[in-house]
Amino acid sequence: MEHSLRKQEQILSKIANNDGHGENSAFFDGWKAYDTDPYHPTQNPNGVIQMGLAENQLSFDLVEEWVRNNPKASICTAEGASEFKDIAIYQDYHGLPAFRNAVARFMEKVRGNRVRFDPDRIVMSGGATGAQETLAFCLADPGDALLVPTPYYPANDRDLTWRTGVKLVPVVCDSSNDFKMTLSGLEAAYKTAQDSNVKVKGLLLNNPSNPLGTVLDREALTMALRFTNDRNIHLICDEIYSATVFDEPGFISIAEIAQENPNCNTDLIHIVYSLSKDLGFPGFRVGILYSYNDAVVACARKMSSFGLVSTQTQHMLASMLSDEAFVERFLAESAARLGARRGVLCRGLAQMGLGSLRGSAGLYCWMDLRRLLKAATFEAEMELWRVVIHDVRINVSPGASFHCSEPGWFRVCFANMDDDTMRVALNRIAKLVIQSSSNSEAAAARKPCRRRSKLEVSLSFRRLDEIMMSSPHSPMTSPLVRART
Repeated sequence: MEHSLRKQEQILSKIANNDGHGENSAFFDGWKAYDTDPYHPTQNPNGVIQMGLAENQLSFDLVEEWVRNNPKASICTAEGASEFKDIAIYQDYHGLPAFRNAVARFMEKVRGNRVRFDPDRIVMSGGATGAQETLAFCLADPGDALLVPTPYYPANDRDLTWRTGVKLVPVVCDSSNDFKMTLSGLEAAYKTAQDSNVKVKGLLLNNPSNPLGTVLDREALTMALRFTNDRNIHLICDEIYSATVFDEPGFISIAEIAQENPNCNTDLIHIVYSLSKDLGFPGFRVGILYSYNDAVVACARKMSSFGLVSTQTQHMLASMLSDEAFVERFLAESAARLGARRGVLCRGLAQMGLGSLRGSAGLYCWMDLRRLLKAATFEAEMELWRVVIHDVRINVSPGASFHCSEPGWFRVCFANMDDDTMRVALNRIAKLVIQSSSNSEAAAARKPCRRRSKLEVSLSFRRLDEIMMSSPHSPMTSPLVRART
């Protein structure tokens, strides 16, 4: 076996043999644990529940209804077959004009029609993954770096670096201010790169944030714009969760900030978008790169031939996104359902004495399990994560995989399951908390004069279904819900 591996290394490329794919991570290991033993309410009730996948499945009924009512939108139906030939043959890889126009209008609507997007600046890609990599190829050379505030999406380590040779330099954020980006943090990261003789080419922001579920306010975005403009580096804004905002504060696009600052250098501003999260279409692989820089648009168009969106998909989505009544209804209903589902999850966690970061967007929440750690270390975080995966049978993603600066935080996704599965998941988490409390009690019994906390008493004797009942006080009313013992 070892000889075979050495021989393989000799005949394959350095890219094929290195670990740049970034999949040696608990983030991906959790997915593998789910894939090998997935939960099913009747066929496999003890399987792993997938809460590590940021997928928006709560409004599929609206999409399915539209598809049934609009058969002409597809060239694979009797009603739409007359256009089959025109769509199936080679098309300009700039994209169907109807598609680019529809996407531009949809992006405007998601941003409250406060900005305008030029369809001629829209470059297609195979999902946001392709758009991120294409932009990295356009902006940076191997060895150059992008600054990225932590915690950030684990796959950035693959999407932006594996084939491009670009480095990521973390901008450290912490819970002392709810993980908000600061100017001092940006300056420290920039100096760290300079001291290491690494050329910084840009700053990557994820807004709304994955994994935090928070949005960047006008002050933070303006600060980022000034920081990058002053240093003549690029500002990349990943806005793929922009239509998942369900509460205040609302979403502000970097396009609005650029519009409010007419003296800024817009050649340095780029937006990554997709329909994977906002509409729940990750399988369609629709990624969008929008740049104010003519040279970037021209280069990215040439590169887009490596990851185009099928014309069949473009054709159908052009029709769907041009239906203003459908879009209005979908955006409103999706936001309401996401907000309601997050409320169920966060209230359930709060009633168990578990905290979560206040958020107004996304398909997940940033769960605080620090009180369940045996020690304030990342080793203890991984130990707890293994218990959650193998004993509790839930896949949640540990903060270390998101480069979080503090152990004990976990991303838990809530939009990829039905209500019944969510109840089962909360039930399992409650058992984890009770078990943790029992272990604490056992340890305390060996020590004199240690009184049991009210939380431990209540969790030891309350029925699990009561823990999951709604609380009259939403945990989202305070910036950070913390366990009170």
